Amino acid sequence: MNGGRRKFFYSILVVLSIIGSISCVDTKGAGAPNATTRERLVQTSRDKQISTLFTRFLEGRHVTKHKIDATVSQRSFELFLKAIDPTKLYFNQSDVDEFAQKYMNSMALDARNGNLTAAFDIYERFLQRVDERCAIAQKLLEENNFDFTVDEVFERDKKTATYPKNADEVYDRMRKRVKFEILSLEAENREKQREAENDADAKSEEPAPAPIDGRADDPISKLKRRYSTLLKRMNQTTNDDLLEIYLTAISNAYDPHSTYMSPKSYDNFMIQIGLNLEGIGATLQWDDGYTIVKRIVKGSPAEKQGELQVEDKIVGVGQGTDGPIEDVVDMKLTDVVDKIRGKGGTTVRLEVVSQDGKKKIISIVREKVDLEDSAAQSAIFALTPNADGGFDVAEVTSENPAPAGAFKVGFLDLPSFYLDMKSRGSADARSVSADAKRILNEFNAQNVDACIVDLRYNGGGSLPEAVKLTGLFIEQGAVVQTKPAPLTESAQVLNDPDPSIEWTKPLVVLTSRLSASASEIFAGAIRDYGRGIIIGDETTHGKGSVQSMQELSEAFIASSLLSRARQNFGAIKITIQGYYLPSGVSPQLQGVRSDVVLPQFTSALDDIAESDLDYPLTFSTIPQAKYPKFGANSKELVDYLASRSKERVAKSKDFQEEIEKIELYKESPLRKRPTLNREKYFAELDQLNANKEETDKMEEIVNGDVGVKRDYYLDETLFITKDYVDALKSSATL
Repeated sequence: MNGGRRKFFYSILVVLSIIGSISCVDTKGAGAPNATTRERLVQTSRDKQISTLFTRFLEGRHVTKHKIDATVSQRSFELFLKAIDPTKLYFNQSDVDEFAQKYMNSMALDARNGNLTAAFDIYERFLQRVDERCAIAQKLLEENNFDFTVDEVFERDKKTATYPKNADEVYDRMRKRVKFEILSLEAENREKQREAENDADAKSEEPAPAPIDGRADDPISKLKRRYSTLLKRMNQTTNDDLLEIYLTAISNAYDPHSTYMSPKSYDNFMIQIGLNLEGIGATLQWDDGYTIVKRIVKGSPAEKQGELQVEDKIVGVGQGTDGPIEDVVDMKLTDVVDKIRGKGGTTVRLEVVSQDGKKKIISIVREKVDLEDSAAQSAIFALTPNADGGFDVAEVTSENPAPAGAFKVGFLDLPSFYLDMKSRGSADARSVSADAKRILNEFNAQNVDACIVDLRYNGGGSLPEAVKLTGLFIEQGAVVQTKPAPLTESAQVLNDPDPSIEWTKPLVVLTSRLSASASEIFAGAIRDYGRGIIIGDETTHGKGSVQSMQELSEAFIASSLLSRARQNFGAIKITIQGYYLPSGVSPQLQGVRSDVVLPQFTSALDDIAESDLDYPLTFSTIPQAKYPKFGANSKELVDYLASRSKERVAKSKDFQEEIEKIELYKESPLRKRPTLNREKYFAELDQLNANKEETDKMEEIVNGDVGVKRDYYLDETLFITKDYVDALKSSATL
């Protein structure tokens, strides 16, 4: 049930054995090799078999029970083109017209019959166009005859972009794109310079590090390098890569959350939801041909060994203590990961280049790595009255215990609804509910007065875990209702069967537009029961569907449609049900509404809500389930809390700055139509410079570097919680 961040940063994020992120098609660059030297991808009998199995399973199990037809084919055609050329930079309008005539009405139908001609034909043309665009870019960079005093803009809005109709439009689009990239790189250099100047330890007399492998960092040189690597990356596309994009386009024609996972992607998914792997324990990212270390996992082999550092560039990988070092520059991130990942107890050697330009080889023994940074985390905060009539806030630690009589709030951060699928059923299986139960018991032991559950960046996960987590805060009763198609089928009620409650005191739930699926089940049940209050964006993401994950070959062996020995065909994630809250309302498209709305940057982000996605499902209401209500959240109570918070927010310098940032971001032309006039570009960028901290925060979320971090937003949540508890005591409603 992963949702929420699906289109975040317009990249496909995969959690790997050493965790990293990679975009299937990096449209920031282009490649130089001549298309005639490229070997064409050719469909195989295995590809055809996977396509047939996948599409038949999709037809038979999807919640809509819709058969593949011309409408599904038309949607699939549109989504496949969008997946490989989202900015409409590479294909010509004539290409699209040609392919529409040949494939638009039959693409999905052909795939069901094992015919993948459309996928391979269209992708081959895509590679050809990338090669042509690259040649234009390289010529422009070589001439370096750009005029940055001209008032013109670069159209980058995907929703309004059109395919170029002739050679002049192609050239003009690439010219403006290259100018925009130069300005973007100049902005990066400008920011680095400012950071260096602000660094108290920086020594201006020290020489700058030498360029690695002779690669200069000036924008023109860097862009030449970038445009010379894209086609090489495209040439590394495998049949599995293409099949994943193509079959996912077909399943996305049904809904945004049904997908095909290649064998590699499925392995990575299992690592993500299980929170453990065998590897070295580092977050990796691809940047202009380099695999860069972005984070070291706490307690991992890499941290214990101690030599690998954040921002190191991995340029070579060797197996064992004496295996040859293989050059991995320009190699796909997933392939680099495969070389670093391995069985616990074995050795991998990394050739790295540090930020000072020095090379060294680091030997690390692989081990099982528990991704603790991606698990539930907690903290306790103490509020004590101050002379201004408010409260001072301090984190409670063994070195800094809470003052006598302080109001204590337990803060429980849940990044996802994880569950170790491989150990499922065993007493020691890792899960979010087990970790949360342990933390709640610690809160009880320390006489904490109230609990905040943070789901702001939680995109979902296991449905059973959502039910179990909710059960920690309520007695027996309905948590969620699920309903498959057809509509005549009755709903299934998933109850909390355990009458015990781990946390009986007041509860607050933090959400945002990134809170999706399982997060919405939990938040929605808490709201329906009146068990606590919801704080955050106006609504959550709005994903009200349930997905089932199954290995493709396993599914068809079980149904006798595949009789041969089990093969690794990847997996299908398919929407099989809609879900409804105990009240009978579905969060689909509308989300779960907050009781108290606080300004935060997530409210301004584009294309992150369910309603922003292509072809979302719609669900109606169903009858209410039987469940007890606590009755605490009267309109009067909610209005009181919102009013008190609004007063504090109006007086808060931090919140007012946040509101200003949000408005600047919404109105900024840099988002969709940035100017290519250098002076005006930097003037507009300076206006948005305050948003850098928000960008950094989002990068931390994507890279898994989240957790309990105190700021003005958390403080206001604590103050609302104190108001909530005081109001409950005065009204004796809980």
